[in-house]
Amino acid sequence: MKDRSQAFGGGRDAPEIKIAFEDNRLASVVAGQYDQNLAHLERRLGVLANANGNHIVIRGTSEAAEQARRVLQSLYERARAGEIVSLGDVDGAIAESARQGSLFPPADEAQQRSTFEQIATRKRGAVRARNAAQDAYLRLLRRCELVFAEGPAGTGKTWLAVGHAVSLLEQGVVERLVLSRPAVEAGERLGFLPGDMREKVDPYLRPVYDALYDFMEARHVERGLSTGVIEIAPLAFMRGRTLTNAAILLDEAQNCTSMQMKMFLTRLGEGSRMIVTGDPSQIDLPPGQVSGLVEAVRILDGFEGIGRITFKEADVVRHELVRRIVKAYDEVGRGI
Repeated sequence: MKDRSQAFGGGRDAPEIKIAFEDNRLASVVAGQYDQNLAHLERRLGVLANANGNHIVIRGTSEAAEQARRVLQSLYERARAGEIVSLGDVDGAIAESARQGSLFPPADEAQQRSTFEQIATRKRGAVRARNAAQDAYLRLLRRCELVFAEGPAGTGKTWLAVGHAVSLLEQGVVERLVLSRPAVEAGERLGFLPGDMREKVDPYLRPVYDALYDFMEARHVERGLSTGVIEIAPLAFMRGRTLTNAAILLDEAQNCTSMQMKMFLTRLGEGSRMIVTGDPSQIDLPPGQVSGLVEAVRILDGFEGIGRITFKEADVVRHELVRRIVKAYDEVGRGI
Protein backbone atom coordinates (compact mmCIF):
# COMPACT_ATOMS: atom_id res chain seq x y z
CA MET A 1 0.00 0.00 0.00
CA LYS A 2 1.34 3.43 -0.97
CA ASP A 3 2.39 5.65 1.94
CA ARG A 4 0.07 8.66 2.17
CA SER A 5 2.92 11.00 3.00
CA GLN A 6 4.58 10.07 -0.29
CA ALA A 7 1.30 10.59 -2.15
CA PHE A 8 1.15 14.15 -0.84
CA GLY A 9 4.82 14.83 -1.37
CA GLY A 10 5.34 15.05 2.36
CA GLY A 11 7.78 12.24 3.09
CA ARG A 12 9.19 11.44 6.48
CA ASP A 13 11.73 14.26 6.21
CA ALA A 14 9.19 16.94 5.25
CA PRO A 15 8.81 19.97 7.53
CA GLU A 16 6.40 19.26 10.37
CA ILE A 17 4.05 21.58 12.26
CA LYS A 18 2.17 20.49 15.37
CA ILE A 19 -1.03 22.12 16.57
CA ALA A 20 -2.66 21.52 19.95
CA PHE A 21 -6.20 22.84 20.36
CA GLU A 22 -7.58 23.49 23.85
CA ASP A 23 -10.98 21.87 23.31
CA ASN A 24 -11.23 18.26 22.11
CA ARG A 25 -14.81 18.67 20.95
CA LEU A 26 -14.03 21.77 18.87
CA ALA A 27 -10.97 20.04 17.43
CA SER A 28 -13.23 17.26 16.16
CA VAL A 29 -15.52 19.89 14.60
CA VAL A 30 -12.51 21.33 12.77
CA ALA A 31 -11.43 17.88 11.51
CA GLY A 32 -14.97 17.10 10.35
CA GLN A 33 -16.89 13.85 10.33
CA TYR A 34 -14.48 11.01 9.54
CA ASP A 35 -11.79 13.73 9.19
CA GLN A 36 -13.35 14.89 5.91
CA ASN A 37 -12.24 18.50 6.44
CA LEU A 38 -8.65 17.39 6.94
CA ALA A 39 -8.82 15.21 3.82
CA HIS A 40 -10.13 18.18 1.84
CA LEU A 41 -7.32 20.34 3.21
CA GLU A 42 -4.78 17.72 2.16
CA ARG A 43 -6.12 17.64 -1.40
CA ARG A 44 -6.22 21.43 -1.76
CA LEU A 45 -2.81 22.24 -0.25
CA GLY A 46 -0.83 19.08 -0.96
CA VAL A 47 -0.02 18.40 2.68
CA LEU A 48 -0.50 15.49 5.06
CA ALA A 49 -2.60 16.18 8.18
CA ASN A 50 -2.99 13.58 10.93
CA ALA A 51 -5.34 14.14 13.88
CA ASN A 52 -5.04 12.50 17.27
CA GLY A 53 -7.54 13.91 19.73
CA ASN A 54 -6.93 17.64 20.01
CA HIS A 55 -3.51 17.37 18.33
CA ILE A 56 -2.94 17.72 14.58
CA VAL A 57 0.38 17.12 12.85
CA ILE A 58 0.91 18.73 9.43
CA ARG A 59 3.61 17.66 7.00
CA GLY A 60 4.44 19.23 3.66
CA THR A 61 6.55 21.98 2.18
CA SER A 62 7.27 24.84 4.60
CA GLU A 63 4.92 27.20 2.78
CA ALA A 64 2.06 24.70 2.42
CA ALA A 65 2.35 23.46 6.01
CA GLU A 66 2.28 27.02 7.35
CA GLN A 67 -0.76 27.85 5.24
CA ALA A 68 -2.50 24.70 6.51
CA ARG A 69 -1.74 25.82 10.08
CA ARG A 70 -3.37 29.21 9.43
CA VAL A 71 -6.40 27.48 7.91
CA LEU A 72 -6.87 25.15 10.88
CA GLN A 73 -6.47 28.00 13.38
CA SER A 74 -9.09 30.00 11.48
CA LEU A 75 -11.50 27.04 11.42
CA TYR A 76 -10.98 26.51 15.15
CA GLU A 77 -11.94 30.14 15.84
CA ARG A 78 -15.10 29.63 13.78
CA ALA A 79 -15.95 26.50 15.73
CA ARG A 80 -15.32 28.32 19.01
CA ALA A 81 -17.73 31.04 17.91
CA GLY A 82 -20.40 28.38 17.38
CA GLU A 83 -20.23 28.46 13.58
CA ILE A 84 -20.58 25.40 11.36
CA VAL A 85 -17.36 24.16 9.74
CA SER A 86 -18.13 22.62 6.34
CA LEU A 87 -16.03 21.77 3.30
CA GLY A 88 -17.00 25.11 1.83
CA ASP A 89 -15.72 26.83 4.96
CA VAL A 90 -12.41 25.01 4.49
CA ASP A 91 -12.21 26.46 0.97
CA GLY A 92 -13.00 29.91 2.33
CA ALA A 93 -10.33 29.63 5.03
CA ILE A 94 -7.80 28.53 2.41
CA ALA A 95 -8.60 31.60 0.29
CA GLU A 96 -8.28 33.85 3.35
CA SER A 97 -5.00 32.27 4.37
CA ALA A 98 -3.60 32.80 0.88
CA ARG A 99 -4.33 36.51 1.25
CA GLN A 100 -2.79 36.61 4.73
CA GLY A 101 0.40 34.96 3.52
CA SER A 102 0.81 36.98 0.33
CA LEU A 103 4.21 38.65 -0.05
CA PHE A 104 2.70 41.20 -2.44
CA PRO A 105 -0.39 42.84 -0.88
CA PRO A 106 -3.02 44.05 -3.38
CA ALA A 107 -2.76 47.70 -4.39
CA ASP A 108 -6.43 48.25 -3.51
CA GLU A 109 -6.51 49.30 0.13
CA ALA A 110 -9.86 47.58 0.67
CA GLN A 111 -8.31 44.30 -0.47
CA GLN A 112 -5.52 44.46 2.10
CA ARG A 113 -7.73 43.17 4.93
CA SER A 114 -6.65 39.75 6.14
CA THR A 115 -10.21 38.48 6.61
CA PHE A 116 -13.21 38.38 4.31
CA GLU A 117 -16.46 40.29 4.76
CA GLN A 118 -19.37 38.60 6.50
CA ILE A 119 -23.10 38.97 7.01
CA ALA A 120 -25.00 37.99 10.13
CA THR A 121 -28.60 36.99 10.79
CA ARG A 122 -30.29 35.91 14.00
CA LYS A 123 -30.81 32.33 12.92
CA ARG A 124 -27.63 31.68 10.96
CA GLY A 125 -25.18 33.84 12.88
CA ALA A 126 -22.12 35.12 11.02
CA VAL A 127 -21.63 33.90 7.45
CA ARG A 128 -18.28 34.82 5.95
CA ALA A 129 -17.37 35.07 2.28
CA ARG A 130 -15.55 31.96 1.05
CA ASN A 131 -13.42 33.54 -1.67
CA ALA A 132 -12.26 36.91 -2.98
CA ALA A 133 -15.22 37.21 -5.39
CA GLN A 134 -17.78 36.70 -2.61
CA ASP A 135 -15.82 39.16 -0.46
CA ALA A 136 -16.04 41.78 -3.22
CA TYR A 137 -19.75 40.97 -3.65
CA LEU A 138 -20.54 41.58 0.03
CA ARG A 139 -18.61 44.85 -0.03
CA LEU A 140 -20.60 45.98 -3.09
CA LEU A 141 -23.86 45.06 -1.35
CA ARG A 142 -22.91 47.26 1.61
CA ARG A 143 -21.87 50.19 -0.57
CA CYS A 144 -24.21 50.31 -3.59
CA GLU A 145 -27.96 50.81 -3.89
CA LEU A 146 -28.10 48.61 -7.00
CA VAL A 147 -25.86 45.57 -7.55
CA PHE A 148 -25.67 43.21 -10.52
CA ALA A 149 -24.20 39.77 -9.84
CA GLU A 150 -23.47 37.48 -12.79
CA GLY A 151 -21.96 34.03 -12.86
CA PRO A 152 -22.50 30.28 -12.93
CA ALA A 153 -24.56 28.16 -10.55
CA GLY A 154 -23.06 27.44 -7.16
CA THR A 155 -21.18 30.71 -6.64
CA GLY A 156 -23.51 31.95 -3.89
CA LYS A 157 -25.05 34.85 -5.84
CA THR A 158 -28.64 34.30 -4.72
CA TRP A 159 -27.90 32.80 -1.31
CA LEU A 160 -25.70 35.69 -0.18
CA ALA A 161 -28.12 38.24 -1.66
CA VAL A 162 -31.00 36.77 0.39
CA GLY A 163 -28.78 36.67 3.49
CA HIS A 164 -27.81 40.31 3.01
CA ALA A 165 -31.46 41.29 2.51
CA VAL A 166 -32.50 39.47 5.70
CA SER A 167 -29.71 41.17 7.66
CA LEU A 168 -30.91 44.59 6.41
CA LEU A 169 -34.44 43.74 7.55
CA GLU A 170 -33.31 42.57 10.99
CA GLN A 171 -31.15 45.68 11.47
CA GLY A 172 -34.07 47.95 10.58
CA VAL A 173 -32.31 49.38 7.52
CA VAL A 174 -35.32 48.35 5.39
CA GLU A 175 -38.93 47.61 6.32
CA ARG A 176 -39.63 44.70 3.99
CA LEU A 177 -38.22 42.18 1.57
CA VAL A 178 -39.37 41.79 -2.03
CA LEU A 179 -37.95 38.68 -3.71
CA SER A 180 -38.77 37.92 -7.34
CA ARG A 181 -37.98 35.72 -10.32
CA PRO A 182 -39.24 35.62 -13.91
CA ALA A 183 -41.52 32.62 -14.44
CA VAL A 184 -40.00 31.30 -17.65
CA GLU A 185 -41.33 27.90 -18.69
CA ALA A 186 -38.96 25.09 -19.59
CA GLY A 187 -41.18 22.70 -21.54
CA GLU A 188 -44.40 23.20 -19.53
CA ARG A 189 -46.97 25.98 -19.57
CA LEU A 190 -48.04 27.56 -16.28
CA GLY A 191 -51.65 27.10 -17.25
CA PHE A 192 -51.24 23.33 -17.48
CA LEU A 193 -50.01 23.06 -13.88
CA PRO A 194 -52.61 22.32 -11.18
CA GLY A 195 -53.63 24.73 -8.43
CA ASP A 196 -54.22 28.45 -7.98
CA MET A 197 -51.79 31.17 -9.05
CA ARG A 198 -49.55 30.86 -5.98
CA GLU A 199 -49.33 27.08 -6.40
CA LYS A 200 -48.49 27.57 -10.09
CA VAL A 201 -45.63 30.02 -9.52
CA ASP A 202 -44.18 28.62 -6.27
CA PRO A 203 -42.02 26.00 -8.08
CA TYR A 204 -40.24 28.84 -9.92
CA LEU A 205 -39.60 30.66 -6.64
CA ARG A 206 -38.59 27.62 -4.56
CA PRO A 207 -34.83 28.43 -4.57
CA VAL A 208 -35.63 31.85 -3.09
CA TYR A 209 -37.79 30.24 -0.39
CA ASP A 210 -35.00 27.77 0.41
CA ALA A 211 -32.45 30.56 0.89
CA LEU A 212 -34.90 32.53 3.02
CA TYR A 213 -35.49 29.59 5.37
CA ASP A 214 -31.71 29.17 5.64
CA PHE A 215 -31.40 32.65 7.15
CA MET A 216 -34.68 33.00 9.06
CA GLU A 217 -36.69 30.87 11.45
CA ALA A 218 -39.68 29.27 9.73
CA ARG A 219 -42.16 31.00 12.05
CA HIS A 220 -40.65 34.40 11.21
CA VAL A 221 -40.83 33.67 7.48
CA GLU A 222 -44.48 32.62 7.73
CA ARG A 223 -45.34 35.68 9.81
CA GLY A 224 -43.53 37.94 7.35
CA LEU A 225 -45.37 36.39 4.39
CA SER A 226 -48.75 36.77 6.09
CA THR A 227 -48.16 40.41 7.09
CA GLY A 228 -46.56 41.52 3.83
CA VAL A 229 -43.16 42.22 5.38
CA ILE A 230 -41.84 39.50 3.07
CA GLU A 231 -43.17 39.28 -0.47
CA ILE A 232 -42.13 36.55 -2.89
CA ALA A 233 -43.70 37.01 -6.31
CA PRO A 234 -43.07 36.45 -10.02
CA LEU A 235 -41.64 39.40 -11.93
CA ALA A 236 -44.93 40.16 -13.70
CA PHE A 237 -46.41 41.24 -10.34
CA MET A 238 -43.93 44.14 -10.05
CA ARG A 239 -45.45 46.31 -12.76
CA GLY A 240 -46.88 49.69 -11.73
CA ARG A 241 -45.36 49.71 -8.23
CA THR A 242 -42.85 51.91 -6.41
CA LEU A 243 -40.92 49.93 -3.81
CA THR A 244 -39.72 52.15 -0.95
CA ASN A 245 -37.69 51.18 2.14
CA ALA A 246 -37.28 47.65 0.81
CA ALA A 247 -34.57 45.15 -0.02
CA ILE A 248 -35.47 43.96 -3.51
CA LEU A 249 -33.97 40.89 -5.19
CA LEU A 250 -34.47 39.75 -8.77
CA ASP A 251 -33.08 36.25 -9.28
CA GLU A 252 -32.53 34.41 -12.60
CA ALA A 253 -32.50 37.82 -14.28
CA GLN A 254 -30.95 36.41 -17.48
CA ASN A 255 -34.49 35.27 -18.33
CA CYS A 256 -35.96 38.79 -18.25
CA THR A 257 -36.73 40.56 -21.49
CA SER A 258 -35.43 44.08 -22.06
CA MET A 259 -38.79 45.62 -21.20
CA GLN A 260 -39.16 43.51 -18.05
CA MET A 261 -35.73 44.54 -16.81
CA LYS A 262 -36.40 48.23 -17.44
CA MET A 263 -39.74 47.86 -15.63
CA PHE A 264 -38.09 46.16 -12.66
CA LEU A 265 -35.18 48.58 -12.28
CA THR A 266 -37.52 51.56 -12.30
CA ARG A 267 -39.43 50.16 -9.29
CA LEU A 268 -36.56 51.32 -7.04
CA GLY A 269 -37.88 53.83 -4.49
CA GLU A 270 -36.51 55.92 -1.62
CA GLY A 271 -34.55 54.01 1.02
CA SER A 272 -34.44 50.80 -1.00
CA ARG A 273 -31.64 48.47 -2.08
CA MET A 274 -31.87 46.33 -5.21
CA ILE A 275 -29.91 43.19 -6.14
CA VAL A 276 -30.09 41.56 -9.58
CA THR A 277 -28.56 38.11 -10.05
CA GLY A 278 -28.32 35.79 -13.04
CA ASP A 279 -26.23 33.52 -15.24
CA PRO A 280 -25.90 34.78 -18.84
CA SER A 281 -24.80 31.28 -19.93
CA GLN A 282 -28.24 29.84 -19.04
CA ILE A 283 -30.72 32.01 -20.93
CA ASP A 284 -34.08 30.28 -21.51
CA LEU A 285 -35.70 33.04 -23.55
CA PRO A 286 -37.03 32.24 -27.05
CA PRO A 287 -34.45 32.53 -29.83
CA GLY A 288 -33.93 36.09 -30.96
CA GLN A 289 -34.94 37.72 -27.68
CA VAL A 290 -32.27 39.78 -25.93
CA SER A 291 -31.63 39.04 -22.26
CA GLY A 292 -32.57 42.01 -20.09
CA LEU A 293 -29.66 41.24 -17.76
CA VAL A 294 -27.05 41.26 -20.54
CA GLU A 295 -28.46 44.50 -21.93
CA ALA A 296 -28.76 46.22 -18.54
CA VAL A 297 -25.16 45.63 -17.45
CA ARG A 298 -23.99 46.99 -20.82
CA ILE A 299 -26.17 50.11 -20.68
CA LEU A 300 -25.54 50.90 -17.01
CA ASP A 301 -21.83 50.05 -16.93
CA GLY A 302 -19.87 52.64 -14.95
CA PHE A 303 -22.90 54.41 -13.42
CA GLU A 304 -22.22 55.85 -9.96
CA GLY A 305 -24.06 53.96 -7.22
CA ILE A 306 -24.35 50.79 -9.32
CA GLY A 307 -22.08 47.83 -8.53
CA ARG A 308 -21.31 44.81 -10.70
CA ILE A 309 -19.58 41.54 -9.82
CA THR A 310 -18.84 38.71 -12.24
CA PHE A 311 -18.21 35.26 -10.77
CA LYS A 312 -16.13 32.66 -12.63
CA GLU A 313 -16.13 28.86 -12.51
CA ALA A 314 -13.24 29.01 -10.03
CA ASP A 315 -15.59 30.80 -7.60
CA VAL A 316 -18.07 27.90 -7.38
CA VAL A 317 -18.48 26.89 -3.74
CA ARG A 318 -21.39 24.45 -3.94
CA HIS A 319 -19.40 21.27 -4.61
CA GLU A 320 -16.09 20.39 -6.23
CA LEU A 321 -17.93 18.52 -8.98
CA VAL A 322 -20.09 21.56 -9.77
CA ARG A 323 -16.95 23.63 -10.35
CA ARG A 324 -15.59 21.01 -12.73
CA ILE A 325 -18.93 20.65 -14.53
CA VAL A 326 -19.16 24.42 -15.09
CA LYS A 327 -15.57 24.47 -16.37
CA ALA A 328 -16.25 21.59 -18.77
CA TYR A 329 -19.30 23.33 -20.25
CA ASP A 330 -17.40 26.61 -20.55
CA GLU A 331 -14.64 24.86 -22.47
CA VAL A 332 -17.15 23.28 -24.85
CA GLY A 333 -18.73 26.71 -25.36
CA ARG A 334 -15.34 28.15 -26.31
CA GLY A 335 -14.81 25.33 -28.80
CA ILE A 336 -12.04 23.62 -26.82
